[in-house]
Amino acid sequence: MTACGRVRACDTVWGFVLRVRIAMELTTILNQCYRFRGFVYERARFSTDKKILEVHVRPRRGSDPTCSGCQQRTRGYDHLEERRFEFIPLWGFLVFFLYRMRRVNCGRCGILVEEVPWGMGKHQLTKVYMQFLAHWARKLSWKEVAESFQTSWEKVCDSVQYVVQWGLKHRTLGPIFAMGVDELQYAKGQKYLTLVYQIDDLTRLLWVGKGRTVETFEDFFAMIGRELSSQIEFVCSDMWKPYLRVIREKCSQALHILDRFHIVAKMNEALDEVRASEARKMSAAGHEPLLKKTRWCLLKRKQNLTPKQSFRLRELLHYNLKTVRAYLLKEDFHQFWEYDSPSWAGKFLDEWCRQTMRSRIEPMKKIAKMLRSHRDLILNYFKARKVISSGVVEGLNNKAKVTMRKSYGFRTFRVTELALYHTLGKLPEPELIHRFY
Repeated sequence: MTACGRVRACDTVWGFVLRVRIAMELTTILNQCYRFRGFVYERARFSTDKKILEVHVRPRRGSDPTCSGCQQRTRGYDHLEERRFEFIPLWGFLVFFLYRMRRVNCGRCGILVEEVPWGMGKHQLTKVYMQFLAHWARKLSWKEVAESFQTSWEKVCDSVQYVVQWGLKHRTLGPIFAMGVDELQYAKGQKYLTLVYQIDDLTRLLWVGKGRTVETFEDFFAMIGRELSSQIEFVCSDMWKPYLRVIREKCSQALHILDRFHIVAKMNEALDEVRASEARKMSAAGHEPLLKKTRWCLLKRKQNLTPKQSFRLRELLHYNLKTVRAYLLKEDFHQFWEYDSPSWAGKFLDEWCRQTMRSRIEPMKKIAKMLRSHRDLILNYFKARKVISSGVVEGLNNKAKVTMRKSYGFRTFRVTELALYHTLGKLPEPELIHRFY
């Protein structure tokens, strides 16, 4: 035999010894970390292509199977064909449990297949592997998880569904002292989600609803029941009429606080509308384009302006334009949020609305009318001593957007709902014999 032949033969022998040693070590590890009463890890071996580790499992002698219907021990009478259960990959190898399921003739449930502690129903994945994949699905996109662990996107989805359904079934809803509600677009077209968050000591997603109608939001209160609804002390929302109506009907005892973020956003939209309209008129009349490239100079806070934008804004303030007057009204309104007393804040709001209604700037007048119509709800922010606000809701909404963006959007409401509950719901998870992560 040549030297090269001896080297290849030596490599083959050592490879065989290594694979045998790995199979033996795997059985030892499973017996230490993932042992089940009534079952034995009989042996572990490599598949013919040397890429998969197969662990043969058998029932312990004298142990009776468990009925999958009533979870009671009973006698089995025959075996089905061998099934494969996918386990957590180890040392870069795919790992499968091989087991012949027993059928039972239960006096209560009839003829059923036994229940095994590592699997669930007809799932091809072990429970621990589903929880393992679901854990990584919080950190990576579902596609990246599937590629990293040589599985499919559908199996990652099934894993998340298993963990979320278990968590929703075993979570404790109450008590809820403060909640926030907002809508979020999740697909092209007018497809919105209603998201309800708990925003007191515990910050989490409570509920996801399809659409943003009265019926959608009423489903949330039907889910939590009257007792929990009566315990809510603070509610944050925007000025969407269906939300205002349902909160007034279902949660009338709570202090309803309007969303500061949306008030500021509406005012910025009004200012931008004034700027765009006046810029078009000046362009049509052949005047100097004073308002060109000034959008962000007007919309950004002063402390966030770049030196070039600050200089451009100082130049613009020398002109008597509607846009400049609207900008000054918007900047003046920031003082409103600095008050502590509801009565003084109310006086400032009334005076600001009076001046704005005399400004003859229609978009800003619409804002003043809106603020007047929701005056009491806006002042509730100060009655709550500024402790409860929509800032937490907006932060959670940003996390929800990131969750959907990680996989470039989900095509169905069901999958979107699973992903949001999984990431933001802070749901309990099944207890495992051993955590592999």
